[in-house]
Amino acid sequence: MLIREATEDDLADIVAMIKELASYEKAEEQAKATVDDLRAALFCDHPKVFSLIAEADDGATAGFALYFYNFSTWEGVHGLYLEDLYVRPAYRSRGVGGALLRRLARIAHDNGFARMEWMVLNWNEPAIAVYNRIGGQPLDEWTTYRLSGPALAEFAADPATD
Repeated sequence: MLIREATEDDLADIVAMIKELASYEKAEEQAKATVDDLRAALFCDHPKVFSLIAEADDGATAGFALYFYNFSTWEGVHGLYLEDLYVRPAYRSRGVGGALLRRLARIAHDNGFARMEWMVLNWNEPAIAVYNRIGGQPLDEWTTYRLSGPALAEFAADPATD
């Protein structure tokens, strides 16, 4: 299994895997990213998001990880935030997810980052088992909030918030 940085040639595969992941997470209608969207984000002059590809011995794409850097004000250094990790069904239970996670951990460690973080759906027991096995710790005391869609637009346009 080869873990490598994504190239522009991988974009169609990444979009396909994003849709596969959305289907797995029962949210197909929410996966709107296109090849052009990802090209603009991953391969611009100063990218803010990055992707790794897990490539099987036969050259097939087995999975991917998409990540970006965050920052810890308490630690005073960056961290790595894993947005998506997906392994295609035919390659599961073969160490692909662990290999992607290990490469991400090396990126974080080699850059002196304080931590690596991600979210997992509460019902995704296979993923939770992997995360527990590698030493990940759930942060039960934190609640994730999201402001999006019409609520984001409405709040942004409200002059009372200036």
